[in-house]
Amino acid sequence: MRIAPVRTSFLAVGLVVCVTLPLASQTGAPQPPTPPVVADASAVTQGAVLFRQECVFCHGVSARGGMRGPDLTTGAWSHGGSDEELAATISGGVPGTAMAAHAHLTPEEIGQIVAYLRTLQQPVTPSRGDATRGETLFFGGGRCGACHLVKGRGGRVGPELTTVGSARSRAYLIESIREPARYLTEHEGTGEAGARRYDTVTAVTNDGRKIVGVAMNEDTFTVQIMDTTDRIHSLRKRDLKDFRHEDRSMMPAYGEAQLNGDALDDLVAYLQALRASTPARKGGPQ
Repeated sequence: MRIAPVRTSFLAVGLVVCVTLPLASQTGAPQPPTPPVVADASAVTQGAVLFRQECVFCHGVSARGGMRGPDLTTGAWSHGGSDEELAATISGGVPGTAMAAHAHLTPEEIGQIVAYLRTLQQPVTPSRGDATRGETLFFGGGRCGACHLVKGRGGRVGPELTTVGSARSRAYLIESIREPARYLTEHEGTGEAGARRYDTVTAVTNDGRKIVGVAMNEDTFTVQIMDTTDRIHSLRKRDLKDFRHEDRSMMPAYGEAQLNGDALDDLVAYLQALRASTPARKGGPQ
């Protein structure tokens, strides 16, 4: 089975500065989130406006995850969940990640974004299956692991899933398996760089060779395509008889006939367990 190159699905938009607030990374069961605070309605409204200006291109509409940024509604956070810690993440960014510092925002504006995020916070959804069985299913039979990398193991044609449990909700993971093409077109009109990275690309060379995969890099004159064997093909478009992006995912849809409910629960439990480690902040513990 392949949990395939999708949307960005997980993956993954850099024309606009993103508020990439990585989500929780508990090694065991998710801890209860900080309860939402009661905020002034006008602060929440202004926070929503600022979120659309600063954050939506990475985190998606309603903060449910975008091409590069994680879902911010799950109530679990990698860098601390208090208002002060969230504000520090927005203001100072997270070195080594796509989360840039937003020093241009005032403390009041950052507080308004935090207030807005609190209104979106949802209870953590517990796992229902067995993560150990899910790991066996993920890597067994050349299925998911043939396309997806987890902690250095697996293929590369699909999004890396090493920390997907910190970035996506259980519902999102299930949709990614059952309907992998659902979100492919959602990001097309946003102006996001690389927004179609995980759609299917087909190229036919002038000598009749057909290459199917995902576009790793593309400009007006050239394209690099990674096929399902992880081989990268560097091509000049003038040497192609046909080249097109297809509005579909390379990942097949796994319905009940291909993956029953119990197996789906096990697989999702494994994916939910894949969480980011919590890095220490400079200047002291989190």
